[in-house]
Parts: sequence; C-alpha cells; structure tokens
Amino acid sequence: MTRSALLYADEPAPVLTHGARDHSPFIILVDHASARIPRRLQQLGLSTDDLRRHVTWDIGALAVAERVATTLDATLIAQHYSRLVIDCNRHPAADTSITATSEYTQIPGNHMLSQQDALIRRQEIFDPYHAHIRALLDRRCALGLRSILVAQHTMTDVYKGERRDMHAAILYNRDRRFAGHMLDFLKRDTGLVIAENAPYFLSDATDYTIPVHAEARGLAHVEIEIRQDLVSTPDDQAQWAVHIARALVACEQAFFREF
Repeated sequence: MTRSALLYADEPAPVLTHGARDHSPFIILVDHASARIPRRLQQLGLSTDDLRRHVTWDIGALAVAERVATTLDATLIAQHYSRLVIDCNRHPAADTSITATSEYTQIPGNHMLSQQDALIRRQEIFDPYHAHIRALLDRRCALGLRSILVAQHTMTDVYKGERRDMHAAILYNRDRRFAGHMLDFLKRDTGLVIAENAPYFLSDATDYTIPVHAEARGLAHVEIEIRQDLVSTPDDQAQWAVHIARALVACEQAFFREF
C-alpha cells in the first residue's frame, strides 16, 4: 500500500460513494460536498468560522443529493475534501483549481504553493474522484446502460454584497436538451424562481465535471444550483430533494421519448 503524502491513514478516502444502481440511469455527483481539510494542511490557515462558510464547500448539496439518490435508488459520488484544497470542478491547469482567494477571503495555505504540492493534491484528491466517475461510466457503457449525470451544487444567497433572488438555477453548456426539460418542469411551481445559466454559466473554462464526463460522452446531463439558505435545515433539504427527484423522473421520461 502506497503511503499518502497528504492524507493520514485515519482520514477519509477522497471519494464518497453510495450504491452502484444499474437499474437507475441517474448518477448524482457532488463536486463540493465537504468542508474537510486534510490535517497536514493545518486548515489552510483559515479560521474555524471560515471553514463553515460557502467559500469552503457547497452547503447542503450533499444532504440534498443523498436524499435524491435514495429516492431514485441512484448512484451517488461525492468529493470528501474542500474545494479549497483542490477544486474538482476545475481543470487542474486553471488558475481557480487551487485558489488563493475566494470571494473576499484570502487562503493562506494556497499562496506560493509549489508545483509539487499542487501535484500531490491533484494525485490524491482530484484524480481518484474523477477516475471513480470514469470507471463507473465505462462499466455502464460496456453493459449498454443509459446514464444521466446530475451535478448537484449550491450557491450562497449573497455574493460580494449582491443578493441573489433566484431560488435555484439550471446550468448547461453546449447541450440544453435535458436541462431544458428541467427548467420547464421546475418553473411549473409558480412559487419558485428558477434561473437559467445564472448567476453562473457552465463552460469548458469554468467547469470540468459536465464537459469531461457528460458532454464528451454524449450523455444526458444537468447541473443544478440551489440557494444555500433554502437548504440549511434537514426539513428544507428533504423538501428540495422531493422537487429535484420529481423533476428528474419526469424529465427522464420526456427526454427519452424524443429519441
């Protein structure tokens, strides 16, 4: 067994997975599931309060995704370490892969990072996560199974002083087909404000998971953002999981009727 240069033996593996449900087409991915920092990195020089904030992780995303996966009996794959260690939804060559600043927060442990230290983070966290996704999709393809990738994210309600009025957002890049069905379904709930490619947009420059694992394979996919203040409690998380699960099932049926 190779000794880790980053993780102690008692720290979790970088990939959290629930199930490998061949009968469900859905694979739920959570790139920013955790605020955990490997102990060797000494909290990246951040305070305990900072580690609870949105700069460190997508608050509530894993809880919603777990409930959706359970409802749909789907496979869930999540990243076990903070986006500040290395962002698993950025290409490792991107400037934002290991960011030195998030919103207004300086990340001391990411300043003046050596190429070797950056490589270790990639090899021990980024690469295993994406290798796990790749292996699952390869296996499903070999078995002739349909796959729909769902990237679950959450967003802060206030960013750089600007309030976000949407409750959730649906994101896509080149292929709007499945995302369009999700938008139509969720917008039927007149109490929800659902944005389209806002406040973020999905692109090769700003994202990794959907372009590499979904678009490159021609798989149906969608990226979902929910405002974090709306999924801050178990009851809220459960409610949103119901919204998302119902939408996914309805959109699967609508999408595959077209082909």
